[in-house]
Amino acid sequence: MWRRAALPPIVVAVSVMAVGWLYTVRATGLPGPRVGEALPLDELAKRSSAPLLWFAAVWLLAGCVLGLAARWARLPRLVAAFSLALGTGLSVYLTTGVSLAITRQVAASDMLRYAERLGAVYLPAALVGLAVALLARPRIEGRSSPAIVATVVAAAGAFELVHAILPHSTSDGLLRDLTPDAVGPLSHAACVFSGVALLFASRGLARRRRRAWQLAVAVSAVSTVLHVLHGISHGTLVSTLVLILLVARRHDFVLPGDVQTRFLPATRAGAAAAAIFTFGCTALWINRLDADQPFTLRFAGREIAGALLGRHLRGSPHLSGSFGDWFPLCVFLLGIGATVWIVSGWLAPWRHRVRQEAREREQVETLVRQWGADTLAPFTLRKDKSYFLDEDGRAFLAYRVVGGVAIVSGDPVGEPERFGLLVERFLEHAHSRDWRVAILGASERLLDLYRDHGLNALYHGDEAVVDTETFALEGRAIRKVRQSVHRLQRAGFHVRVLRPSEIDGELGAELESIARAWRGGQPERGFAMAFDRLFELGDEDSVFLVGFDGDKVAQGFLHFAVAHAGGALSLSSMPRLRESTPNGFNEWLICEAVEWARASGYRRVSLNFSPFAALLGADEPLSRSQELQRRALLAMKGHFQLDNLLAFNRKFFPRWEPRFVVYERRLDLPRVGIAALAAEAYLPFQAERR
Repeated sequence: MWRRAALPPIVVAVSVMAVGWLYTVRATGLPGPRVGEALPLDELAKRSSAPLLWFAAVWLLAGCVLGLAARWARLPRLVAAFSLALGTGLSVYLTTGVSLAITRQVAASDMLRYAERLGAVYLPAALVGLAVALLARPRIEGRSSPAIVATVVAAAGAFELVHAILPHSTSDGLLRDLTPDAVGPLSHAACVFSGVALLFASRGLARRRRRAWQLAVAVSAVSTVLHVLHGISHGTLVSTLVLILLVARRHDFVLPGDVQTRFLPATRAGAAAAAIFTFGCTALWINRLDADQPFTLRFAGREIAGALLGRHLRGSPHLSGSFGDWFPLCVFLLGIGATVWIVSGWLAPWRHRVRQEAREREQVETLVRQWGADTLAPFTLRKDKSYFLDEDGRAFLAYRVVGGVAIVSGDPVGEPERFGLLVERFLEHAHSRDWRVAILGASERLLDLYRDHGLNALYHGDEAVVDTETFALEGRAIRKVRQSVHRLQRAGFHVRVLRPSEIDGELGAELESIARAWRGGQPERGFAMAFDRLFELGDEDSVFLVGFDGDKVAQGFLHFAVAHAGGALSLSSMPRLRESTPNGFNEWLICEAVEWARASGYRRVSLNFSPFAALLGADEPLSRSQELQRRALLAMKGHFQLDNLLAFNRKFFPRWEPRFVVYERRLDLPRVGIAALAAEAYLPFQAERR
């Protein structure tokens, strides 16, 4: 504790020594700008300025000394950076104000107010803060630290935009007399571009992305320099504080970016520059009569550059008419759009391409046969899924990345004792690539495991599972299904149970045609509970029940996947010919499937998944919120046929097994919902591929 108590006098001593060092090197001539009022005691000798290079070097050296003192005092990096920067600023402010009061023989209060506007006061504090942030000891804080930094950066970005948009006066800057007039407009334009970049970077900072940190540091540094050149203001203070904060908390941002996009900024920047220059030249040539000089590439380049820098937002002095009014603003907006395009591409989550290696596929097929008791386990064998196996290859997850969301298909498959570590490693794997994680079709039995890893569950619907041992067509309640079965049998319809190898080319083409006609031009829907190809699995893992009419023409079929470990059949699709099949055709086929499954030793037959079945088919009174949800779901039935699926499944008196969507945060739900609909082929865009 005594070490930290010794820091204030150390700050004062180092500040005094730094000023002394400046007096020592003042005679050394260096080219470049000078810092005014850096040596206030030489005010009468008219030698109060110091070379900028010496000024920066001396105060950086002082910052290094204070950084080592902060390490000695075991002061955390962020606290040390801000406290020592503040202490240095106050020390320099007081000594400068008092020194000017002595040399100018005026009231100290007036000189203190004057010192508030001097860059010679702000720059030492900023340089010391940066040096201390580099040298002090880090303190690994909680998971909220990146979120706090991201919030500060987002607020700074918003401030930059407001600072650029709202009217404000400009005070004399530290180097104002030594900079070109373009610095002013460039500073205003940079506020817009840096504000946009910081807002984009804040999202990546919240997820601990290294690239987002690099972008935020670069933007804050450039913004700080431009603010100083244009004039010390509130924007200077904000950008400097953000820069110190980012440097001090640099250890929080360690997750790498996609190696495939490391050259993307240069590529997009080149493309954007070419597009903007082409547009500008074309527009200027077409409207060359509105210019006050002949069209040349040099003239076009100067006008385009001036517009990009925001120098002529109210109209170019070299262009007349309405063209002179809209052209600069249009080019400036194109620059902002290009900034968004470049930054968003560089900070985007890792792209992902589905890959299934032969050896990996064999491992997964073996695990599904041995351990896939869940009726959703066979659907992990779809070709559009990637696999994440544990270190020993004894359990895996099947997933697909859509819009930066890793959509996992059902529960893990494999040895149950491996599930906890597998989920933990997959979360780390996904987060390192800036993916959010969601699990579709999660079973109730593993919800506690997911909660142990910080995941949340949302009820999604129920899977209808028929118990083959207890299913029967006797009784009044099932009479409509019984009547359908008898009607189809009297009409001469019959069923053939076929393995994929038993289906010849002609019949296979018929089944494909039936499936296409049933979809009616729509894609094959399903991700966690359906296959995207009819003949994706071999004889051991799938079976077809084909319904033929009296003329032995195929009219429809059921395609089942086999869950060996669970003794179950899981329905993938049930297409039919709409025009020629009588009512009750699907009911008849399912009854035949249950009879065959019972005779073949399968205990369960999984039918269609019914989304939100507990709400749509509730027999008990619902709460007000549940009733509102039910009405909203019914309003969508024309597109999703939610209640129709429920009514069909209820005919067979199945056992209802609830399924859930597992997600990380509530704020992720809209994004997860869109990604899930895309994975299920309800939205037109496809999954990301790598």
